Amino acid sequence: MAEDGRTFDAAATEAVLSGKAADRDLLRFLTCGSVDDGKSTLIGRVLYDSKLIFEDQLKSLERDSKVRGRAGGALDLSLLVDGLQQEREQGITIDVAWRYFNTDRRKFIVADTPGHEQYTRNMATGASNADLAVLLVDARKGVLVQTRRHATIAKLMGLRHVVLAVNKMDLVGYDQTVYDAIRDDFLAFAAQIGLPAPVCIPVSALMGDNVVNRGEGMPWYDGPALLPYLEEVDVVQNSVDAPFRFPVQWVNRPNLDFRGYCGTIASGRVRPGDQVVVHPSARQTTVARVVDFSGDRDEAVAGESVTLTLTDEVDIARGDLLSPADARPDVADQMAAHVIWMADERMLPERSYLLKIGHTTVPAQITEIKHRLDVNTQNKLAAKHLDLNEVAFCNLSLARPVPFDPYETNRATGGFILIDRTTHQTVGCGMIAFGLRRAENIHWQALSVDKATRATQKHQTPGVLWFTGLSGAGKSTVANLVEKRLMALGHHSYILDGDNVRHGLNRDLGFTPEDRVENIRRVAEVSRLFVDAGLIVLVSFISPYRAERRLAREKVADGEFLEVFVDTPLAVCEARDPKGLYKKARAGQIKNFTGIDSEYEPPEAPELHLNAGESTPDELAEQVIQALRARGMLRE
Repeated sequence: MAEDGRTFDAAATEAVLSGKAADRDLLRFLTCGSVDDGKSTLIGRVLYDSKLIFEDQLKSLERDSKVRGRAGGALDLSLLVDGLQQEREQGITIDVAWRYFNTDRRKFIVADTPGHEQYTRNMATGASNADLAVLLVDARKGVLVQTRRHATIAKLMGLRHVVLAVNKMDLVGYDQTVYDAIRDDFLAFAAQIGLPAPVCIPVSALMGDNVVNRGEGMPWYDGPALLPYLEEVDVVQNSVDAPFRFPVQWVNRPNLDFRGYCGTIASGRVRPGDQVVVHPSARQTTVARVVDFSGDRDEAVAGESVTLTLTDEVDIARGDLLSPADARPDVADQMAAHVIWMADERMLPERSYLLKIGHTTVPAQITEIKHRLDVNTQNKLAAKHLDLNEVAFCNLSLARPVPFDPYETNRATGGFILIDRTTHQTVGCGMIAFGLRRAENIHWQALSVDKATRATQKHQTPGVLWFTGLSGAGKSTVANLVEKRLMALGHHSYILDGDNVRHGLNRDLGFTPEDRVENIRRVAEVSRLFVDAGLIVLVSFISPYRAERRLAREKVADGEFLEVFVDTPLAVCEARDPKGLYKKARAGQIKNFTGIDSEYEPPEAPELHLNAGESTPDELAEQVIQALRARGMLRE
């Protein structure tokens, strides 16, 4: 029994939540907006007024409301959604809270997303899986920066339905002029960013006005309440009528007589006998069978998980994409996309990340930030990096071509995430706008003389010796001694020294984190060319970041890269200070100096670890030569 005397029919509610509602369509929506706009309370009110709370849930809510509630001892409906202890203690939403409920007309999955700016990435996560956004605004505060940020993300995420719920109307005396001003302000902003015309509803989640039922406090409003609108809004996707897209998730081979390709149809429909193309290989074949757990089917449509068999033996792997021959996706290794950065560590152009699109994961770099978007003014700003929650339009380069559609055409095949290669954390998400034409104009030129031929002519095994360590560690000294010994042994080599390269190739670069990344990227590319020429190249660079040293390693074949950590304590390097740089850095005359005000990330598993504080340069050089001999890279 609730405090207002209402009873909740658990049996009826359970029936609604059971398979009896299986024939109703599904609406995925999210609630978003700024902090304390009442998102959790709104969802709680929907569940409460729809009688979708079980007796045990209600009793628990009554207890928690007395202990942690913010409603003066009355039911605090936000506690139905704020499940984390930190959320309940602070009265905020931190994580995305998912709730599932049904009404007589429709099934719902709702994502209650956080309002704090630092949790904007969680809002983007919720939007990526939603059909509609309910964007709340506190009637006392109006449209805020975070309101505009969430609206911008909703637009980028392709949401075609947005409801502006002007909440807490009870706290402004249900004043129509307040509502009208907020509505007009937001509609103007929505038109500016190209957001489909929002539906605006004045509500009081606390009092229940216009949430499930019409409220008596706003007779001037003649539109629907929120839940009835959500029950009736037409969000049927055109994905069934879009071109067929089938990302292969798993190759099913239970026995020698069956080979099937499992996955969920991203868009379109498929039937036995359909002609399809496998991407990126562009091989054509025919669908032989469409199979699910119940057996063979005559047809399957978007959203259904099936197994396809083909008439031909085609090499298909996880991540490949099947499409009709007459409606193919784009295939490219360079593209332009909107990117939302979701990590505390800033995004640096040219740093290598993993890009996951569909079931394909491929190394990728953001090669250029075309502009950063000011979500408040919609101005396009220049940027050299991206910080947490910033939105930008960028160019990307992938290690190999992947099939895709523009995001506005197909959300399933046009969206991707970026993953940090060290921590494996998701650091960004993106929406592809188009492939870059420059990728179509660049092709590999076949050459008659290859790396193996050049190396054979020189009677040596080419490779990269990558010397890394602090300034003053002795990298250049040791590298110079190693090259002299290689020359004496009759080997062909070349030194790329950090200072020397900055006089020419990299003279335009400074020492910011962005410039350091680009500095190493260029040198890594030059190193690859030297290895292709059959040389042993010695690279002497501080190269402070593991990510860029990994990038350099991946430019050459396995076994051709030796990371040489010249490990000299900072105190020893600073005492040497051969160029007077540490003294200037300590005096504040040099900024971003590694070891002083810029971090150095030491190698975790170098092929060669030189304890430079304990040995002479000649002894260290000999250790390098012996390591090369042990790997069979030197002429005996």
